Amino acid sequence: MKILVAEDDLVSRRLLTTSLEQYGYSVLAFENGVDAWEAFNEEPQRIIISDWLMPRMDGLDLCRRVRSRPDTEYTYFILLTANAQGKDEYMEAMQAGIDDFLAKPMDRDAVWMRLRVAERILRYTKEISNLESMLPICSYCKKVRDDNNYWQQVESYITEQTGTSFSHSVCPTCYENTVKPQLEELSRED
Repeated sequence: MKILVAEDDLVSRRLLTTSLEQYGYSVLAFENGVDAWEAFNEEPQRIIISDWLMPRMDGLDLCRRVRSRPDTEYTYFILLTANAQGKDEYMEAMQAGIDDFLAKPMDRDAVWMRLRVAERILRYTKEISNLESMLPICSYCKKVRDDNNYWQQVESYITEQTGTSFSHSVCPTCYENTVKPQLEELSRED
């Protein structure tokens, strides 16, 4: 798994990168949020570790941009902080979409623990997404079950969910296997 790192302090960036690589991760490291954002746009990563305060774009703005992309899988965002922030700053960070915090100087064990949590949450997020994308359908009548445990025709369900209208016709296979024999039977009866 690749981890995107945004850290303006060269020593901190190298220490973090080395630690992550020793844990078996690939690392894309950048010295500011703008470069990290451009890299994320090219190839979204599932875990980001970003410094809070950086030139050009800080960690909160980077997180807000990541969260504004609806077409990407969930990204776990860890924010690095050197100073003891106050309650209001932490609330602002949480509202920006931050998942977790790491204090600087970084403790290798704390980094490892945060990454275990991140991987677990990402795994569960993927499992939930897979479950949400399943649509129960009756093997016999082909009705589908909605979230309220109500069974309805496929056409009704799709119309309700997407606003799509249906026009009915007969496909070539059904025409040959069903309609044509019925028409032939009717013509023999006359």
